[in-house]
Amino acid sequence: MKQAEFLHTVMPFKDKLFRLAKRLLTSTEEAEDALQEVLLKLWVNKGKITAYRSVEAFAVTTTRNYCLDRLRSKQASNLKLAHSNYTDEASSLQRQVEARDSVSLMHKIMQGLPEQQKMVLQLRDVEQYEFEEIGDMLEMNPASVRVALSRARKAVREELIKKHNYGVG
Repeated sequence: MKQAEFLHTVMPFKDKLFRLAKRLLTSTEEAEDALQEVLLKLWVNKGKITAYRSVEAFAVTTTRNYCLDRLRSKQASNLKLAHSNYTDEASSLQRQVEARDSVSLMHKIMQGLPEQQKMVLQLRDVEQYEFEEIGDMLEMNPASVRVALSRARKAVREELIKKHNYGVG
């Protein structure tokens, strides 16, 4: 596989890999490092990746595994929880604060989910993958993906209801 063919194959989903890494590692710098490492692994194994039915699914799985390994390592204790906050210059300060609070709350709720539910929720609702694609990436059947997604959404919904009905905490 030549460089141009590799770029044509891998670059279209590079941003998805970055967003997945950022969701798991919560730090932009760590996500950039993870993406660089995954792309390097893909380049080193460029001769083998054409054997996979879906290069994108393989890359997502590689990214997920790298990030989870990173979180399990000793270096994970040095990772700082740093979420990006969405800013819109046209919105008021109050809207910016509300948006930060909402994003922060969602990150907090998602961190409390089991790993599988967190991954399914990220891949389906954020990245917009189909159930079959998620099943391939996470080595699950599509029915299990649907169940995990349903449970994750229910847990998020219950936490949001609890937060809005009973206040902070």
